[in-house]
Amino acid sequence: MTYSVAVSGASGYAGGEILRLLASHPDVEIRTVTAHSNAGQKLSEHQPHLRSLAHLTLQDTTPEILAGHDIVFLALPHGQSGQYTDALGDVPLVIDAGADHRLTSQTAWDAFYGGAFHEPWSYGVPELLVDGGKQREHLRGATRIAAPGCNASTVSLSLAPGVAAGVIDPSDIVTVLAVGPSGAGKSLKPHLLGSEILGSANPYAVGGTHRHIPEIRQALAAASGPSTVSGIVDPEGIRISFTPVIVPMARGILATSTAPITPGATDAQIREAWESAYDGESFVQLLPEGSAPRTADVLGANTALLGLAIDRAANRVVVVAAVDNLVKGTAGAAIQSMNIALGLTETTALTINGVAP
Repeated sequence: MTYSVAVSGASGYAGGEILRLLASHPDVEIRTVTAHSNAGQKLSEHQPHLRSLAHLTLQDTTPEILAGHDIVFLALPHGQSGQYTDALGDVPLVIDAGADHRLTSQTAWDAFYGGAFHEPWSYGVPELLVDGGKQREHLRGATRIAAPGCNASTVSLSLAPGVAAGVIDPSDIVTVLAVGPSGAGKSLKPHLLGSEILGSANPYAVGGTHRHIPEIRQALAAASGPSTVSGIVDPEGIRISFTPVIVPMARGILATSTAPITPGATDAQIREAWESAYDGESFVQLLPEGSAPRTADVLGANTALLGLAIDRAANRVVVVAAVDNLVKGTAGAAIQSMNIALGLTETTALTINGVAP
């Protein structure tokens, strides 16, 4: 069976990456691409690298144009997807790459986003540990999927094994991320201009204000199991100091996350927690002891590479994670989740191999 696909926000970075990956997917046909201010223009004017899709013209983003497809991807800024998802009830599968359907707590949404709150959908991070299993099981047969925030999924995948195994204390998590500006979208913003970021590293959303914080806490709460979560999505026991820094690379996230080691946890138990969590996973890989990843190694790949170190002097576990924010962080996660929902081979149209140099 071939599934018809519409992609909204197709002139942006996330939409363009969804299209790039879908273009090589044997089970889909990209029929419709939409935008807002760029509607009426050829897709190739905004995504000139997508040569196989150069025949497509951007249409207006309306429920009427998006309806009538088997799959709709929404690659819109936060707060804009909900107005369309409410009107797409007849579409068999809708995948939102924005934030509108990620959070289960309206209180968290109001505090970090504001505006209309929409019901949470199945979270699109298949490898994430959830209540003793994997989020993958919640994606099988799903009809509504919320793709993750790129920083949020990177940190959650970094620490979930330790939280689930009880070998780290989630009440004192510290994470610092080097991120590429493509994660902020394609719209013109002065602080993202080349003249502002080249030759500089610029922290932003400092002091617990970044919108991905409640998403991380929600994911780690789920990883800690039902006896701990007790139905509370954003528990007080999970505290995180989160500091992102824009660095002059177009793509990529390098997240360094640390947490205290719980009393009595041995080095062997700590490493086993991560090894067992990701054993057999195609796209989340733990590197050998003593190794740390680079963002260059995951460029263009749907791969999250993790390096684990045990700092006994500071009594902390250190996890360094590298992902391509536009692939595993967004579009790749969305398509991987789509494959699972439709019963297709999970790795279809996705690669673990990066591009070098």
